[in-house]
Amino acid sequence: MADQMIFKRYEIKYMLSQEQYVSVLQKMSEHMRADEHGRNTNLSLYFDTPDFLLIRRSLDKPLYKEKLRIRSYGLADCDTMVFIELKKKFKGVVYKRRIRMTESDAMSYLLNHQKVLNNQIEAEIDYTKKRYETLIPRVLLSYDREAYYAIDDHEFRITFDQNILWRNTDVNLTSYIGGEPLLKPGQVLMEVKAGGAIPLWFVQILSEEKLYKTSFSKYGMAYKTILKEALEEENNYALNLISGDLRFRNYNNDFRSKVFDGSMHIPADRRISGSDILV
Repeated sequence: MADQMIFKRYEIKYMLSQEQYVSVLQKMSEHMRADEHGRNTNLSLYFDTPDFLLIRRSLDKPLYKEKLRIRSYGLADCDTMVFIELKKKFKGVVYKRRIRMTESDAMSYLLNHQKVLNNQIEAEIDYTKKRYETLIPRVLLSYDREAYYAIDDHEFRITFDQNILWRNTDVNLTSYIGGEPLLKPGQVLMEVKAGGAIPLWFVQILSEEKLYKTSFSKYGMAYKTILKEALEEENNYALNLISGDLRFRNYNNDFRSKVFDGSMHIPADRRISGSDILV
């Protein structure tokens, strides 16, 4: 299959065990063929504002949301052909636009506003860049992907992602593949992509394997981890501001703690009531 530049489709995700993954592959083999990229390691470099505005809005599950990224098939260098992708979702339908250029041109275009192609897709990306004026590389995702399309309907596609890694340092497509894992050992993320109805033969496979759709955003999961680590770091820093051998218990999902050793004097400006303190 040739690379497609414009997509309109539904995307449904399923989390599989290794056993289910092997079984689904075997059962769908007579209906599906590997696409031209076959098995490869995909890298996706997500652009966002310094305060992660795009992904925060996306996680609120609005009617409309969008993401902007550069994708490469394998580790890139400055001359590797990559895709700039603008992915939008409106009322459950995914609309994706992408343009192809070298990695160096892609970075110059997104960071330095250097015009490259002057076509309709670039105009849509330009609009997004103007809407979010401070877009910068924020998170790099990599994953091992197998991609397949149906023999009788090239719009029906299935992908399997394993070894999904993320990082928010050294975020580029050219340095190395690596980061923190998003999946538990043995998990496989399956994505079903269809322009219309799912074929009955695949519905039967889903039923036989007892597979149910799930909500899973790679970038969203990475952002949640970043946020969790930032909150933990803030909490630990606050705890260290209180000197002495005190024991604390967090409660109510915020940063208040209760002192069990009443012999320690708590400064008045840190006291809430009784032995409660704000850390």
